[in-house]
Amino acid sequence: MSNDIVLVIVVATALLFDFTNGFHDTANVVATSISTRAMPPRLAVLFAALLNFAGAFISIKVAATVAKGIVDAGAVTPTVVFAGLVGAIAWNLITWWYGLPSSSSHALIGGMIGATLAAAGASAVSADGVFGKVVIPALVAPTVAFLTAAVSILLAYRIIGRLRPGPVSNGFRIGQVASGGLLALAHGTNDAQKTMGVITLALIANGNLPEGANPPTWVIVSAAAAIALGTYSGGWRIIRTMGMRIIKMDPAQGFAAQGAGAAVILASSHFGYPLSTTHVISGGVMGAGAAKRVSAVRWGVAGNMVTAWILTLPAAGGIGAAVYGITRLFGTGATGPIVVAILILVGLTVIFVRRVQRGSPITAEART
Repeated sequence: MSNDIVLVIVVATALLFDFTNGFHDTANVVATSISTRAMPPRLAVLFAALLNFAGAFISIKVAATVAKGIVDAGAVTPTVVFAGLVGAIAWNLITWWYGLPSSSSHALIGGMIGATLAAAGASAVSADGVFGKVVIPALVAPTVAFLTAAVSILLAYRIIGRLRPGPVSNGFRIGQVASGGLLALAHGTNDAQKTMGVITLALIANGNLPEGANPPTWVIVSAAAAIALGTYSGGWRIIRTMGMRIIKMDPAQGFAAQGAGAAVILASSHFGYPLSTTHVISGGVMGAGAAKRVSAVRWGVAGNMVTAWILTLPAAGGIGAAVYGITRLFGTGATGPIVVAILILVGLTVIFVRRVQRGSPITAEART
């Protein structure tokens, strides 16, 4: 009975993480379309939310990587999964508060690694899996997106250089609707699967599924719904950073960045890499800006983002390890996760009540 209570808490926490993932990563999908006025803000996030939901059903290869390829499923308990999720949620909220587009994917993986290390030691973490399926893609993917967007925008400017700016901009805005939709579909395909993988890992650890099992249908549907709802809620602070503070973006640059990001994410999802969509689309935005003029990119803002990226794995891992240590103070039963879950709910309630009392600048930012 105690294990079942912990499992319910883990599933609820995983879906909460999935919600914060959508909320935090909305900017990845819609910022370029909003900043170039290709779509109104609320329509853009609704469009992205629907396609995030649909994208979650395309593949389960990333879910399999998260469930099997990074930590030893035999050494993981539902409490470990819970602690890892809390580490990821905490880092998502910290970076959202400061408007930094960090990686929800790496926060989740870092949280899981930290909690697993605290519970079972280094032998329970696959160094090859972390290096080959997390670290290498984290370096390669944004670089590929940067180069792809840079080449795309140079070709686009060469083709449209002698045409009238007005019709060209309108044409690229229409193109952004299509490329933005593809990017939203890719985001749902890659990011929702991470939550599916974590819930599946918890079900395996609790004995509800055999080791190596794929996510059940209810897990896929609930993860898709959670990330879609989070996306519709919109992380407006990060949208401003992604869409306006890195470069002053024109429709052609927005189209190139979105297209490059979607291509890289879909390719990575096909091979089962749990990619950071934040890193990819940021690389695309920087590439589209730098190809036009190197000084067009606000490299100070970009540097702050890179710092957040570097800190994500160790920071989320440290929080995950600390949360696991706190739960163990109450023994191995359900008491620790219950106490931590109550503290999280109280903390989130206080944060959002204070924001409402201050007039919630999020709404104002959505209109600008």
